Amino acid sequence: MGSTFFSLHYHVVFSTKHRRPLLRDESLARMHSYLGGIIRGMNGVAEIVGGVADHAHMLLSLRPVHCLADVMRDLKKESTNWAKAEMDRKFSWQEGYAAFTISPTATEAVRRYIANQEAHHAKRSFVDELKELLRSAGIEYDEKYLL
Repeated sequence: MGSTFFSLHYHVVFSTKHRRPLLRDESLARMHSYLGGIIRGMNGVAEIVGGVADHAHMLLSLRPVHCLADVMRDLKKESTNWAKAEMDRKFSWQEGYAAFTISPTATEAVRRYIANQEAHHAKRSFVDELKELLRSAGIEYDEKYLL
């Protein structure tokens, strides 16, 4: 085959340290924009970035050369350093993240899900949401790592 063809989409979710609601109003929008810029700088596509004050969701399209663990490490490190300098010197992300591969036919549903985070979280907590995402993906987890 003379070329490489790929469609690699990931839904990633990660929270602020201790789930503190540090991202509000303008800082939330600024963080989402900054996260998208980091992904673009890595030659990936942030199809949508969303979330609420205590966590972020991203639908990413990455290239085959990307290692998701490296992308997430660099994304969280760069955005933490930026947030400490620009918004709140106490800002940091919680260790770890959840990542789910998404088929091309499901990307629109995930995009809508991420776009509706504010309304979604008026009814359910981040931990309840994360448990449902993990269950839906068939991922076993220990409750102690969700707190």
